[in-house]
Amino acid sequence: MMNATLLLTLMPAFALAADSLTYPVTRKDDSVIDDYHGTKVADPYRWLEDDNSEETKAWVKAQNEVTFGFLKAIPKREQIRERLQKAWNYERTGIPFEHGGKWFFNRNSGLQNQSVLYVADSLEAEARVLLDPNTLSKEGTTSLTETAPSEDGKWLVYGVSKAGSDWQEFRVKDIATGKDTEDLIEWVKFSGASWAKDSSGFYYSRYPKPKEGAALTEANKNQTVYFHKLGTPQSEDKLIYARPDQPDWGLHAYVTDDGHYLIYSVTHGTDPKNRFFYQDLKQADAKVVELLNDFDASYSFIENVGTTFYFHTDLKAPRYRVIAIDVMKPAKENWREIIPEGVDKLDSVSCVDGQLLCKSLKDARSAMVAYDLEGKKLRDIELPGIGSVGGFGGKRSDKITHYAFTSFTTPGAIYSYDVASGKSTLWKQPKVDFDATPYETTQVFVKSKDGTKVPMFLVHKKGLKLDGTNATLLYGYGGFDISLTPNFSIGRAIWLELGGVYALANLRGGGEYGAEWHLAGTKLRKQNVFDDFIACAEWLQKEGYTSPKKLAIMGGSNGGLLVGACMTQRPELYGAALPAVGVMDMLRFHQFTIGWAWKSDYGSSENADEFKAIYAYSPLHNLKPGTRYPATLVTTADHDDRVVPAHSFKFAARLQECHAKGDDAPPVLIRIETSAGHGAGTALTKVIEETADEWAFLWKVLGME
Repeated sequence: MMNATLLLTLMPAFALAADSLTYPVTRKDDSVIDDYHGTKVADPYRWLEDDNSEETKAWVKAQNEVTFGFLKAIPKREQIRERLQKAWNYERTGIPFEHGGKWFFNRNSGLQNQSVLYVADSLEAEARVLLDPNTLSKEGTTSLTETAPSEDGKWLVYGVSKAGSDWQEFRVKDIATGKDTEDLIEWVKFSGASWAKDSSGFYYSRYPKPKEGAALTEANKNQTVYFHKLGTPQSEDKLIYARPDQPDWGLHAYVTDDGHYLIYSVTHGTDPKNRFFYQDLKQADAKVVELLNDFDASYSFIENVGTTFYFHTDLKAPRYRVIAIDVMKPAKENWREIIPEGVDKLDSVSCVDGQLLCKSLKDARSAMVAYDLEGKKLRDIELPGIGSVGGFGGKRSDKITHYAFTSFTTPGAIYSYDVASGKSTLWKQPKVDFDATPYETTQVFVKSKDGTKVPMFLVHKKGLKLDGTNATLLYGYGGFDISLTPNFSIGRAIWLELGGVYALANLRGGGEYGAEWHLAGTKLRKQNVFDDFIACAEWLQKEGYTSPKKLAIMGGSNGGLLVGACMTQRPELYGAALPAVGVMDMLRFHQFTIGWAWKSDYGSSENADEFKAIYAYSPLHNLKPGTRYPATLVTTADHDDRVVPAHSFKFAARLQECHAKGDDAPPVLIRIETSAGHGAGTALTKVIEETADEWAFLWKVLGME
């Protein structure tokens, strides 16, 4: 529970005004004008795209001085930070997995910046530390990104990321001694490592070395598959597969469990549709076979039994199904349907102990069913409650698997699942300093602008008065076929303790209901996503949960775009906005790092029709001078090479320029984290500090008591 003193010593409601805030003057270059299909578009803050320039660095420093000066003056900030730190100090264990007769799992003792990798001879045996990434940097900003044990259990490939970058370095560790070999693989991004069955080396994908000084901004093209032989320099790695004729293809290769095939999932940006190729490893110099090359659907490889390959696919099934293809008879008329499309989305499928373990999403909540390899239903798998599950992975020969179960108010517990009996056994249960009993979770369905019903979860104290006075945080994403499901968050738990209401909207563009739901929020239909979110905000106010001055909206990455678009379209609807690492310049997103890969969802300003749609909602280009925008805290990081910080820099500069002036104008600020990236792998100390700043900001601008 929250400290009683904290509950009783709340400050009076703060004034909404930015007080005596003086924003840094941002230079404008009015000579930068682009022509998009006959439409002239000025870009006066283009110079902020250069993250290496001294002028940009000085601007970042000046903005942070104003922002942190404002945040540090909030009396509640330190109390919130202390409460977050206390609540976060609990042991957390990841889902264990077995390889080479050894068990591996991550564990965080509480306040460690990064979780530590452990190894044990069995789940009952005492585990020992195999790799502690906290020792790799003083600030705890080097994170573990990949862990791939060899087939014989002697070696571990591990990947590390520095300061939150997507770039990884792969190294190899002797599992018995804990010592590193001299193996070093560089310029890896969006790739795992897959060992040969004889443990002689591993397959991986990499990009060409970027130009000097351009590693965090240069477009990533021409991903290529290599084989690294253990004990040799990277310069001697064998080229396995490259497609210079298709520089935008992503090549993701891994070895099947039986060691017979090297399979390739061939992607094009972030489009769920993909191609699937394979190579026979039993034949010397076997050619790559382009089994599925029509780019007509999503194909996720599940398992092979001999020459029969099982796939999870949305081909002619927007809510997905399972099919089997005999690669010796690959013609479509020979394909077999194993599990047909159902009412709910078939979200994922794994094969363990000869069973297909299928996770479905029923209105964004998890359900599990087991089938045999011919599609006969064996049982419904009983889950601990209503929430979300992750895991159920493993090999076809495994007898047990593990999964995590979580909900909005239940931390992630880990369960062992016996495949033959269908019984679950609790393995690890975290103990968190948070009392969930005063809170309840409900789900409602909101009618959007075009009549579409949009699910929304609500989490709040029981007996909440619907009088419009509750500080409410509305969160959303709505893109890239990604599903938002119930999950536990310490930060959210403390928001609830502060008296806040939490609302999670399942918007079109996501993956909650399959391919049609996703496509309904893409390209020329992207405005549907914003309409859905706005409808949820209006519903919360109409039903008395909150009011405009008490409503905050929040989202990160594509969700940052969501917040930016909605606050520019309906600024009067919200009291606060928290856009995190958002895609704000929709005309130029494809110019940087992996941004070109998002065209499948967004379209591109290079296309005349898509430009018109994008320009109509691009947050940067829809800020209007003299408008009173909600209190805004933009957040980004200097090492974000997924959504480069220039998006947030330019948006914040333009927002400060356009925002209505006056003593009662709410603050519009940008918080720029150092030695951090897009979010994954961020040091826990930085996560706690940023969350404390966000909640303190909302505490002040929403007038919470």
